[in-house]
Amino acid sequence: MSSANYFDITEELMKLQEMISTKDILSATNTIKEFLKKQDLVELNIGVTGESGSGKSTFVNAFRGLGDEDEGSAKTGVVETTTEPEVYLHPKYNNVKMWDLPGIGTPNFKADEYLKLVQFERYDFFIIIASDRFRECHTQLAKEIMKMGKRFYFIRSKVDLSIDAEKRKKNFDQKKILDTIRKDCENGLRKIGIEDPVVFLISGWELDKYDINQLQERMEKELPQHKRRVLMLAVPNITLEINEKKKKSLEENIVRVAFLSACVAAIPVPGLSLVVDLAIIAFEIEKYCKVFGLDKQSLEKLCERSGKSIETIESLIKSVWHKGICTGSILSILTDVSLLVTEDAVESVLRYVPLLGSITAGAMSYWAVSAMLKKALNDIAEDARNVLMALLET
Repeated sequence: MSSANYFDITEELMKLQEMISTKDILSATNTIKEFLKKQDLVELNIGVTGESGSGKSTFVNAFRGLGDEDEGSAKTGVVETTTEPEVYLHPKYNNVKMWDLPGIGTPNFKADEYLKLVQFERYDFFIIIASDRFRECHTQLAKEIMKMGKRFYFIRSKVDLSIDAEKRKKNFDQKKILDTIRKDCENGLRKIGIEDPVVFLISGWELDKYDINQLQERMEKELPQHKRRVLMLAVPNITLEINEKKKKSLEENIVRVAFLSACVAAIPVPGLSLVVDLAIIAFEIEKYCKVFGLDKQSLEKLCERSGKSIETIESLIKSVWHKGICTGSILSILTDVSLLVTEDAVESVLRYVPLLGSITAGAMSYWAVSAMLKKALNDIAEDARNVLMALLET
């Protein structure tokens, strides 16, 4: 965390501390919950474009963790089904918006007019999809996007179909085939004017394979810092690499959350610190389960797709956090709650010792919340990893 970010966070939390110091415990707790929710409400708009039939809609669905026939999915078909920009909200994060844009490649296609038509300024970046070779319309669009100061990513879709077509050959070598497809796309883009092209090989039907990790990493690296976290939360937890990155992103935020607890601990209201700490822990653990796909809704979808029973999937989840959150009995699973109770009792005395008291109370609260969230995050990330590995094996 940079020093500038640290001071911004400190100032923000001090204002929050002042705001809740005059409220009753219930109002203060609700204010804290709203503050935590706002952290993840940064809007992210992704424009997905390409020729008709290139797999745009399937990619829009897969990136949101949906199948083509799931409720809320983008329409798919062999002919162009999108005539104007259609927005599809992420099922868990409504602030993440995938835009299925009209197809390109018509004889009279003009990139500048197309971008005005789809209101190019609202997108954080564009994804340009081709299911075969990239054509002049793709490069026209890419150059116009660059001219307007936006980023774009070339995706060669339907890679699974190309692999299946080659499997019949005796000398089948998947790595060589993928390298050939990539080089063919890159060479084609160079010939029509893109100097240093990078192409990501993707299958909308099997998003966890091929270049999804590299694509996610590139997008995250090039986004502004305040949008990187939102992308990391929203991307489906479909590879071990993404699972680890999600854990790291959430781990970095524990410092901020624990500091929030410390600020509350310094307020001389008996019982406030304990209630707020429990609310913070419950809120964050519920978020961890959602981010890693261990919430009830995600597990039900996972069972549908994998053909496994909910009992089989849940047998892979060893920690108690998931079941406690799903049943709402957070207090019954906080095995270290006695630590917080002791902390609260000590804080209630220390708060009234000038300066030293508030510093000590804040430090204790920071340590307790930080320790518990780290343990919960490690357990939940490990459970998600176990579920992923079991699915990858089958």
